[in-house]
Amino acid sequence: MFRHPLSKIVLLLMVLSLLTVGCGRQAPAPKPAPQAPQIEEPTISLYLSQTGQKKNIKMEEYIQGVVAAEMDTKWPVNALAAQAILARTYTMENIQAGRVKKLRGTDASTSVEEFQAYEPTKINDNVRQAVEMTRGEVVLHNNNYIHAWFSACDGGVSATAEEGLAYTKEPTPYLKAGTQDGCLSITAPQNKAWEARIPLAQVRAAVQKVTGKDPGSITSVSIEKKGPSGRAEQIRIGNQTVGGPSLRLALGSEKVRSMLLSGIRVEGGQLVITGKGFGHGVGMCQWGARLLAEQGKSPEEIIQLYHQDIEIQKRWK
Repeated sequence: MFRHPLSKIVLLLMVLSLLTVGCGRQAPAPKPAPQAPQIEEPTISLYLSQTGQKKNIKMEEYIQGVVAAEMDTKWPVNALAAQAILARTYTMENIQAGRVKKLRGTDASTSVEEFQAYEPTKINDNVRQAVEMTRGEVVLHNNNYIHAWFSACDGGVSATAEEGLAYTKEPTPYLKAGTQDGCLSITAPQNKAWEARIPLAQVRAAVQKVTGKDPGSITSVSIEKKGPSGRAEQIRIGNQTVGGPSLRLALGSEKVRSMLLSGIRVEGGQLVITGKGFGHGVGMCQWGARLLAEQGKSPEEIIQLYHQDIEIQKRWK
C-alpha cells in the first residue's frame, strides 16, 4: 500500500520518542550523595586585648595564631593539626554561644581569660601546614560543636569534665575519660612529678575566697573524694571542704599543676602537695598528641583517641 513520505517521517519521530522515554526510565539520573553543609570560610571579628582595638580576620588566619600560641611550633605537624581542629571547634562553639559578643561586641578575643591564646608572631611553616591540612574541620556530637577542651599533660590518664573542671552545666558524653596515652614517657620532668609548698595563710585565704567560709586554723588536710581518673574532686582543709579544681585555681594553676595528686599534707606551716601532670586533664592531652603524632597517627586519629561518638566534619573548603 502506498504511504505518503510525510507519514513515514511522523512514524519515525514517534519511534524515536518512545525509545528516548524508555531509556530515561531504565537509567534514572543518580541522586547526589548527601554531604555536610558547606559554608564559606567565616570572617570573624577579633578583640585585641593589648590595644583595645577590634579587627576583622579570616578564620583560618586566626586559627594559625591560636595554634602558634597554644602548642610548641616545633612539634610534629600532626599534633599541631589536631590542635587546629580543636581550636577551630572551640571558636565556632563560642561564637555560636555569643560569649565574647556579650563582653566585647566581637566574635573572639585575644585575652586568655576570655577566649584562647593568640600569638601570630610565632606562626611558622609547621603551623601553616597544620592549619591548611585540616582546613574547615570541626568536631561535632549529634551535629553540635563539642566543648573542645585540652590540657598540657594529663598525667597519663584523661579526666571527666566533672572531676577535671567541675563542669556540670550539661552532659559531655563525647569525652572519652580514662584514656591512657603514655604521655608521661616523653613529657617534661616537671610534669612527671612535682611538689608545691604553699604558706598556710595563703591556703586559708584561698579556701575562704572559694567557699566564702573561714577554714580556721589548718592543722590537717585530706582528699575527701576522687574522680574516675583518680583526680581529687573534694579536699578537706581545716573545717571546710573545697572543690579540687577551684582550689587549684585559687592557689595558682602554675604552682599546683594538676589535681592528679600523689600526696597532700601540712608540714612546717605550709601545705605540701605532690602530684603529676599539668592542667585539668579534660579532652586532648598536648603531650599525648605529640607522642601519637610521633607514632604516625593522623590529626583525626589523635582527636578520636580522646573522644567518642563524634564526627569530624569539614565545614568549608
